[in-house]
Amino acid sequence: MTAGDGIFVRALGDDFARLHPQLQRRFGVGVAAGYGCIGRGVMTELRRGAWWTVPFLRFGTLRNIMFPERARDVPFRIDNHPYIDGYGRETVTFVRTMQVSPRRRRRFDATMIHSAQRGGIVDYLGSHQHLAVDLELSVTREGALRLRSHGQRFYEGPLAFRFPMLLSGRADLTERYDDDRGCFVIDLEVRNRWFGRLFGYRGEFTCTYPPASDIPETVKPYREERRE
Repeated sequence: MTAGDGIFVRALGDDFARLHPQLQRRFGVGVAAGYGCIGRGVMTELRRGAWWTVPFLRFGTLRNIMFPERARDVPFRIDNHPYIDGYGRETVTFVRTMQVSPRRRRRFDATMIHSAQRGGIVDYLGSHQHLAVDLELSVTREGALRLRSHGQRFYEGPLAFRFPMLLSGRADLTERYDDDRGCFVIDLEVRNRWFGRLFGYRGEFTCTYPPASDIPETVKPYREERRE
């Protein structure tokens, strides 16, 4: 691995070559690679937990983290654009925009970096990077990408603390490529250890690969967090 490799190449090391070729292209996005990735498709299912999760999920809409809707066949777009943030770190956007109803659009924002300090990917959630989440990446025997979250930290001004998992959830995401149908398939489940499912979705999409310089300012966070 070299300094010019993208953040996912660095995180996976030699296992990156075990990904399906289409996933290698998609997660090969980077400043040095010279391209980003825009996916367009349909979320075949948006799911959430029991009724009591709704206030928690509504609160997440204030920072584009989660949302409370249940729905099927929702048009969506995912923007993965690489850029150098204000602290000199290569960053990749993960902005999912979903048209949950004719009059309502929801976003699920994240920006990811590779952290040498933490030895892997750090995922900053939301429009203001208040939550920093450690991600564990692996490749399945079928060449799919598996992503699991673990430690979470909250940052705001001088405030910094490890976010209690009692009040949050762990994400488990799998993304694969379906050769027969010629599309990517993604499945996310966020669960709390004690209370079960909080949030999730399943979708299918195809991708285009614009130049890395074609990054809209609207997908960048409103504030950037130095602490990892």
